Amino acid sequence: MEAAGPVTRTAARRRDRRLRASATLEEQRERRPGRRRPRRRWAGGRAGESAAPSSRGSRIEEDQEAVFREVVSFTPDPLPDRYYDKDTTKPISFYLSSLEELLAWTPDVEEGFNVALGPPECRQPPLSSGRPRTLICHDMMGGYLDDKFIQGSAAQTPYSFYHWQYIDIFVYFSHHTVTIPPVSWTNAAHRHGVCMLGTFITEWKKGEQLCEAFLAGDARSHQAVADQLVLMAQFFRFDGWLINIENSLSLAAVGNLPHFLRYLTARLHQQVPRGLVLWYDSVVSSGQLRWQDELNQQNRVFFDSCDGFFTNYNWREEHLERMLGQAGERLADVYVGVDVFARGSVVGGRFDTDKSLELIRKHGFSAALFAPGWVYECLEKADFFQNQDKFWSLLERYLPTHSICSLPFVTSFCLGMGTRRVCYGQEEAVGPWYHPNAQEIQPLFGEHRLEGDGRGWVKTHCCLADAWNGGSSLLIRGVIPPKVGNVAVSVQESQLSACGCAGTLQAFSSCRSEVVLTEQPAPLPVPGERLFSLQVPVPPKIFLSLVYKLEGPSAVGVALELTTGDAGSCHVGGIMMLNAETSSRHSPRPLRVPPTKLARWVGRCGQQLSGGWVQRCYEVSLRGCLLQDLFVSFSRPPGSQEEENFTCRLGEIQVVDANSLLAPLPQVQAVTISHVRWQAAASEGEGRPAGLRLSCTLHWSYLLPHVRCFRVHCCRGTGGGSPGRGLSEPEKPTFLGLAFINRYRIVDLAVAPAGPGRDGRVEFLVEPVPKEGFLVPRAEWGRAAMLYSMPRT
Repeated sequence: MEAAGPVTRTAARRRDRRLRASATLEEQRERRPGRRRPRRRWAGGRAGESAAPSSRGSRIEEDQEAVFREVVSFTPDPLPDRYYDKDTTKPISFYLSSLEELLAWTPDVEEGFNVALGPPECRQPPLSSGRPRTLICHDMMGGYLDDKFIQGSAAQTPYSFYHWQYIDIFVYFSHHTVTIPPVSWTNAAHRHGVCMLGTFITEWKKGEQLCEAFLAGDARSHQAVADQLVLMAQFFRFDGWLINIENSLSLAAVGNLPHFLRYLTARLHQQVPRGLVLWYDSVVSSGQLRWQDELNQQNRVFFDSCDGFFTNYNWREEHLERMLGQAGERLADVYVGVDVFARGSVVGGRFDTDKSLELIRKHGFSAALFAPGWVYECLEKADFFQNQDKFWSLLERYLPTHSICSLPFVTSFCLGMGTRRVCYGQEEAVGPWYHPNAQEIQPLFGEHRLEGDGRGWVKTHCCLADAWNGGSSLLIRGVIPPKVGNVAVSVQESQLSACGCAGTLQAFSSCRSEVVLTEQPAPLPVPGERLFSLQVPVPPKIFLSLVYKLEGPSAVGVALELTTGDAGSCHVGGIMMLNAETSSRHSPRPLRVPPTKLARWVGRCGQQLSGGWVQRCYEVSLRGCLLQDLFVSFSRPPGSQEEENFTCRLGEIQVVDANSLLAPLPQVQAVTISHVRWQAAASEGEGRPAGLRLSCTLHWSYLLPHVRCFRVHCCRGTGGGSPGRGLSEPEKPTFLGLAFINRYRIVDLAVAPAGPGRDGRVEFLVEPVPKEGFLVPRAEWGRAAMLYSMPRT
């Protein structure tokens, strides 16, 4: 050990900027296995002074706010380019380009931004049910575009996928050796119960050399690669891999390939619940690169070694007929490839993709749609939403939907993008934004007409023009024809039943007001577009909420209704029964006077809100019942016999277990600041000091299963507040962004310069957004403050 020498300015600055946690927090960190502690800053002295803790830097226990001191320096903390954009320091998703990078990879604290919230939501039917599945292979312009920015971007015309209820598996594809799915895609997929896969690909001469390096040797070589792929899926919380070997292999390498696949599949199943390994139709058992466009004896060994087989695209119906014998009982494990771009000699593609699906489903196989982003890449961006809805509506009859089976169910229909950002009816920011992490549960979109003359219809589609919470809402347009009492959109929720907002149109001959039934029982509704119903046991009491807005001078009534399946012993209390059929439909009673502990959740119930929004809340008591689906019902005004047109925006739907609203809410704790970077900003005027721009990373502790997301705010001081006079009063919090993990990177935040002998101050606040969807009082947010000063000259 070297003797202590003179303390240089740089060494002192680095020492001063290191954060030290209290002993209790350090012990908590130490007890977390495999987690590296972020560097934490404490309020020590300025450069060249003693770095011992002082009272100014200690944790302020009375208001539970940690205060950290920073001496401004324009030499930033180094950040690895792999995980952060080199120009802005925004956290980004990443890939690996070589075998060496893959084998050298180890989980690191800097990769925390890329970790998904959790596994896919519970769904029915499960992926293992044997029902033919639908896979999307997302290949768009090389990948890692605007979607690589984990905290979002200001992209004006980004690609958005929102037809999740039609698909079962999402593969993020690129031509990098190891394609790790951007965490924003993984979170969106998992929220809808969809499995997310990355891609391991080798190509060309370089691919041959790579495969020779890990496949041609002994078992330890290919097992090491498999172990790394499993560890990546486990650490980043995605669900498996598409293996795509598109180069020739030596006899030694191809001989070991089935062993590699079997080992990878077995290890993944052990470590990742419901994990999948799929093989792409490329090399054959001889080692030659020969796409077969089918499962046959030349590639059957790879199918037998993993969970599924993804065929090439140039097949004909005779290929499908031959595969029936090869697949045996594993028809659903054969994913017949469809190139939506229609390149080569293919069946269908583009807006004729339904022709491919018709043949695939005729023979009972699963489908793999390659690059459905064709509607974005090749057609007019201005018509993207219209074209995307058209594409999926043409396939609808061949795409069985799935459902997620857990409460709470809360969605504002936000697409994760918008032209402005809204929080519960209050505009927060104006300008384009794109944040796929923020996409909420999406319904099915489409148009449905009443049987008969077709005069009654309902159409649902997304709309960026207005929002209640986020950047978009669900727009419902329709017509109630004469002699029809009402029409209803079936909200077969992805968290509760089959398919979000299925757009099912129903007609009733009885008239009713908003939630009150007529005295006479209504006849059975006209059958709608239902693919299946979810059998979800519901708790004894649930609360429901609907936020909506009618456009124009419409007097049409809007109400929530629900159905329960035949649970045998189902008992409904406090709800009027509409019929005694197997599927019973009920109109919930409005929640008039909520219990005191529910005040946060129901604070806006029954009120006319800003922007013309209305919130209705309901209480439903059930025992032994199975919740099947929800309806948004539109009824004609009393006394009206004319055709009624309506346009309604749905801002939010919530279904919550009453007991969950009574449980205590965890608090955000241990907010810390690290990775600080200062930049000088241009002066705002003659004689005024140049401002500062601050970038830093916040970390905090919170139980993620309880949270929908975090909203991060700041309060910026004016640079006042001398050491002897305390801190300046902060202004109203400014919203900075959303986080979906226990960390957030603040980038180029404008702060006031610190004056001579005075401290600047900025406070950061972390607001948890519970899954139940209510607002948490500011007193319960997590907080940390930074005091900063200019270096002594």
